[in-house]
Amino acid sequence: MSKNRLEAFSDGVLAIIITIMVLELKVPHGDQLSDLLPLWPVLLSYVLSFTFVGIYWNNHHHMLHAIQHVSGSVLLANLGLLFWLSLIPFATGWMGENHFAPVPVAFYGLLQLMAATFYWVLQQRCIATQGANSLLQQAIGNDWKGKISLLAFAVAVALSFIHTGLALAVYGGISVMWLIPDRRIERALRAARTG
Repeated sequence: MSKNRLEAFSDGVLAIIITIMVLELKVPHGDQLSDLLPLWPVLLSYVLSFTFVGIYWNNHHHMLHAIQHVSGSVLLANLGLLFWLSLIPFATGWMGENHFAPVPVAFYGLLQLMAATFYWVLQQRCIATQGANSLLQQAIGNDWKGKISLLAFAVAVALSFIHTGLALAVYGGISVMWLIPDRRIERALRAARTG
């Protein structure tokens, strides 16, 4: 089956997730920069979540360009990913409103861990649908970044109960690791076009 509807639906859901997050930001009562200070946890939570949702959108976009068609299992895995990502606005608000208390920070990390897990499942289902020698499999190789991310999210959830600053640092580190442009799929697509 064609991948176009999957791509359009996913793009729409991700756009709505970002819209919900920004609509949750409350305008401060005052016209001074100092009036923003009490909102720093909410703003930091938003920036972190926007970054993660943007990373998922970017990688999802590239992954779908590396495949030709989708199967029922790809559709289900994609729904699983979107489900966990759709909870990010709730976790973002809870974490920011409670000034990075341990339970909301751990819950945020658990949602990120589940989203990362379902992204991995989606990636594996796409590879299975395309075949073991598919362009996507060639592009991602052993996917060390994905494996490190899963482990790091799990560690950060545990760290949330020891020191939330450390957990947030791990979340930030994961986002920076994925913000560094990952050209694997682009290189594989370019090589397939020219080769």
